[in-house]
Amino acid sequence: MARTVAGLPEGTRITDFISLGVVSEKIPINEVHRVLAETGRASQRQRNLPAHVMVYYVIALALYMQVSYGEVLRCLLEGLEWLGLEVRRVRTTGRSAISQARTRLGVEPLRKLYREVVVPIATPETKGAWYRSWRLVSIDGTTLDTADTEGNEAEFGRPGASRGRSGFPQMRVVSLVENGTHVLFGARQGGYRTGERSVAREVLANLTPGMLCLADRGFFGYELWKHADATGADLLWRVKKDSRLPCIERLPDGSYLSKVYPSAKDRRHDRQGIVVRVIEYSLKGVEGAEPLYRLITGIVDPTQAPAEELAALYCERWEIETAFGEFKTHLRGRRIVLRSKTPDLVRQEFYGLLLAHFAIRGLIHEAALKAGIDPDTVSFTHTVRVVRRKLPAYVSFPPSAENGIPPADSR
Repeated sequence: MARTVAGLPEGTRITDFISLGVVSEKIPINEVHRVLAETGRASQRQRNLPAHVMVYYVIALALYMQVSYGEVLRCLLEGLEWLGLEVRRVRTTGRSAISQARTRLGVEPLRKLYREVVVPIATPETKGAWYRSWRLVSIDGTTLDTADTEGNEAEFGRPGASRGRSGFPQMRVVSLVENGTHVLFGARQGGYRTGERSVAREVLANLTPGMLCLADRGFFGYELWKHADATGADLLWRVKKDSRLPCIERLPDGSYLSKVYPSAKDRRHDRQGIVVRVIEYSLKGVEGAEPLYRLITGIVDPTQAPAEELAALYCERWEIETAFGEFKTHLRGRRIVLRSKTPDLVRQEFYGLLLAHFAIRGLIHEAALKAGIDPDTVSFTHTVRVVRRKLPAYVSFPPSAENGIPPADSR
């Protein structure tokens, strides 16, 4: 799909659009250099487009999905002086050179940077991030359209269509989200035909003790539950209404204890069963609600988490749908396709998107903390516009004092 906007308005400066300050606050240059060194991708000689510049460039691409490669680079270079880079040695260049520089960089530095930098950020003061002593997180999956090339189709596959073929190859994405901040962490990707459960196993390894993970019924299975439970996190997952969960003991809050098994044979012989607590409820008076909802949790003591509270809490799982909407629509742009033409660069672009989303969410979290409000009440769309338009006041060395941005020594 062609970009709907080829460039930025005439006279555009970095102070008006790309906010490197927001990005570098959450993705510091020293971390970029460290990751490049550890992955063997640091530039060995001064190039027109050094590796650390290209890391920030890939993240900047996520902020400007509708803008051409060269135009994003031109504006990006105007704001790099404060990073300590000799800007005069870095030149804007053609699309081919940009593609070569991205290929030299590869996907591994962006993947490593994402996995090490993007983590839950809620503090005890973050409103909406906790249930009692648990940090609330959720898991879910989505898909992203990729450029329609033979390489991307061979690597990722594409959905079926009733006539002809579907528009674009798609990658499948599964991620955890910190509910209170909408930080997407632990994300993994696979081909379109890769099942969400297959990808989820690696994602769930990012759970830690003290978390309470919410998941929809499509994720439940004995092996995946056992794998997630082994992380030390607590779980609250919905299960299908026809799941066999016989009552072993009825509890005072109306929930009951049961067991899940790896197979029917194990159930008959009561082998390898995992004790769970079952919560069943209905939503009366809610249009479109199903007759019965069933949740299971490993929190077997109802005094720690009463059934009524957990039933009400489950709706928080929809926070990940909101986060995916920010990631796919408000940041990337509606109907915008990942622009990279090769699978490795698609993955590189994917991690750039995640890093850009994290930087924006970090800014929102800081603002919400200072104001003493829930981060959910701060508009993601408005924040993206601000990030694109203004260099934040906390950047140490802005490239100019034009457009109302004061020099560092005036603050």
